[in-house]
Amino acid sequence: MGTPVMKLLVALFLVAHGLIHASWLSPAPATAGGPAWPFAFADSWLVTRLGLDGGSVRILGTALVLATVVLLVAAGLATMGWLVPAGWWTPLVVGGSVASLATLTLFFHPWLVLGFAIDVVLLWAVLVNGWEATAIGA
Repeated sequence: MGTPVMKLLVALFLVAHGLIHASWLSPAPATAGGPAWPFAFADSWLVTRLGLDGGSVRILGTALVLATVVLLVAAGLATMGWLVPAGWWTPLVVGGSVASLATLTLFFHPWLVLGFAIDVVLLWAVLVNGWEATAIGA
């Protein structure tokens, strides 16, 4: 696999991981007797255990989701060097992963465990392994 293909795959992965978080902003699909929608602000342990106002938690959740989407989509663009400087890649990936982890923690659902793993791997790759946008696929 050549450098451009690997860069494109990483960019698409970052964008997809960011965009899946937008599911919290969409209404739950109508399913007759189906499983519960895992992307629900109302199911936050923060609301139920701490007795916080649901509206405030929804505002916090929306802000975290928007931060995650914007940062990871921008990281995807920076991977390719499109519209966003490659030098911003590391802080964008770290910021997006941290916002994602905060979202996944506050609005935990067992189906979303893969998201935790993705964020931990991204943080490890960037902070421990030293990945940079310019070195991907090299």
